[in-house]
Amino acid sequence: MFFLYNLIVIIASFLVKVVALFSPKVKLFVDGRKNVFQILGQKIQPSDKTIWFHAASLGEYEQGLPVMEKIKEKFPNYKIVLTFFSPSGYEVRKNNTIADVTVYLPLDTKFNAQRFLKLVHPEMVFFIKYEYWPNYLNELKKANVKTYLISGIFRENQAFFKWYGGFYRNALKTFEFFFVQNESSKKLIQSIGFNNVKVSGDTRFDRVVAILERDNSLDFIENFTKSSSPEISGALGVTKCTTIVIGSSWPKDEELLTQFINQSADDVKFIIAPHNIKQEQISNLKSQITRKSVLFSEKEGKNLGDYQVFIIDTIGILTKIYSYADIAYVGGGFGNPGVHNILEPATFGVPIVIGPNYSHFAEATSLVKLEGCVSINNPKDLHEVFTELIYKEDVRHEKGHICETFVQMNKGATDVILKHIS
Repeated sequence: MFFLYNLIVIIASFLVKVVALFSPKVKLFVDGRKNVFQILGQKIQPSDKTIWFHAASLGEYEQGLPVMEKIKEKFPNYKIVLTFFSPSGYEVRKNNTIADVTVYLPLDTKFNAQRFLKLVHPEMVFFIKYEYWPNYLNELKKANVKTYLISGIFRENQAFFKWYGGFYRNALKTFEFFFVQNESSKKLIQSIGFNNVKVSGDTRFDRVVAILERDNSLDFIENFTKSSSPEISGALGVTKCTTIVIGSSWPKDEELLTQFINQSADDVKFIIAPHNIKQEQISNLKSQITRKSVLFSEKEGKNLGDYQVFIIDTIGILTKIYSYADIAYVGGGFGNPGVHNILEPATFGVPIVIGPNYSHFAEATSLVKLEGCVSINNPKDLHEVFTELIYKEDVRHEKGHICETFVQMNKGATDVILKHIS
């Protein structure tokens, strides 16, 4: 089976290089791996002690960040090596400050796994949420390296739980311990003979709780949310408008949202931080909006209070922007695999609106059931939900409180993990 698997990986690596000729994203995937071994050889000495974290993409990085921070505190003399599989993770977080070395994970061939582990020689390894690479796991097992899965999720449709999944089940034997997010994942992994498992919860809750301890102020956002219009501010001169923050939106989200924005009252303001900030998409979004709008890239010298829509054509500040929200819309729920991170606005006690595709995300499913988060399917739904949240302050505060409490009640996964491995 290993022979067939390795053959497939080799064929796939060739095909990816062909596709890279036509796809900028795939080109990043290919080019980013060209100098990985050289970088590792330069930054890691044979005498270094190392701990390796692997994240598939950006979401898994955010999930693993609380554990990385605690591990760095606990083992200050160790170098942290962080690998990504996807460009959407690596390109955004390649300059992070938590890891000593950040690289793409070379493709899962036996040769790559052996060479990677020889250069990194980790004493502990953490795989975040998922991604089970058989060659890497097999070589880690041979080297007797303690390997952990953190914030793991298992589902019935995964190969481990099928009659043909023996090859992948065998790879799981590498793990010293499985820290999973929920009871259903624990039962599934136990059903195939693994009892070295514990429900620790989701470490992302610890990350978003920590956000509250930092400075989330942004002067230009504060200026935008206020209005100097005499019709709105009245005798006081300046007032904060009801502010709706739209985070990680896709075109399907924006089709619905722009209809509402264009019909909205003057005392409601919108901040839009699209998932994709390519110039063409930003221009298309702005062209759909009839309200007075301004881009982040053109904000200098402008009185932002005069505008009703603020489009954020940059990255890295959305989390702080959520702290100014009265209502949050989180995008992705009209696409596949579904809605983006709702925990960031939730930690600020903000009611959340999302699209219909959220069933793969436990936190979204839970918050919809608790009614802190509302799922909509069409423009009519959106109009009704936004109108209620804008004009019924008690409803808005109640849903926001549900979101904030949900986050606080689910923190602590990082401590569970650290206590076990100490």
